[in-house]
Amino acid sequence: MRQFSGLPVEERLVMSGLNFSFWEAASFGDRMKMVEILIGLEMTTHDASKAVDRMLASPDLHCLIE
Repeated sequence: MRQFSGLPVEERLVMSGLNFSFWEAASFGDRMKMVEILIGLEMTTHDASKAVDRMLASPDLHCLIE
């Protein structure tokens, strides 16, 4: 069974301890690093890219929707 299966992005980030690294990458607009982190949290490349693109397009950085 996968560790993060069914969890929202925010919970995956917090549980893994990668939330600070992710938000740091977000603050610099580092899309590649953000996607890389989400892929490491058991998201597909497609879903990770979609979530990051949606987030970076929004003025509110807390708009992660899986």
